[in-house]
Amino acid sequence: MDEREPWPPSREASLVRPYTLTAGRTDTAVDIPLEAPVQTLQPGLAHRWPVNDARGKIIRLCVESPSVAEISARLDLPVGVARVLVGDLVLSGYLRVHRTLTEQSTRDERHELIGRTLRGLRAL
Repeated sequence: MDEREPWPPSREASLVRPYTLTAGRTDTAVDIPLEAPVQTLQPGLAHRWPVNDARGKIIRLCVESPSVAEISARLDLPVGVARVLVGDLVLSGYLRVHRTLTEQSTRDERHELIGRTLRGLRAL
């Protein structure tokens, strides 16, 4: 007997397979760490795609500068698919990926990342 949890009623199953969103691609030419904040450069252009298109959703979501991991979780996309779509949008000039922490990062930058991580975890 199958004892899996029933599909939540508020969440609809997508009829599109994730790999079709990326045309089967699994890599991108842009270096995008999972924790890197992604920012929309042209928020008004999200209307270029149909309402349910993942690219338009990503552009609208990135007004808040989420990370790729947050984009993946919020849009219920596999991380690899989210990374490829974000990479495509960066190369097209719609998004910008901000740098992540390095050895030279300031204390404020480290605190900001911790705060963003906690907010992202709470959102899940």
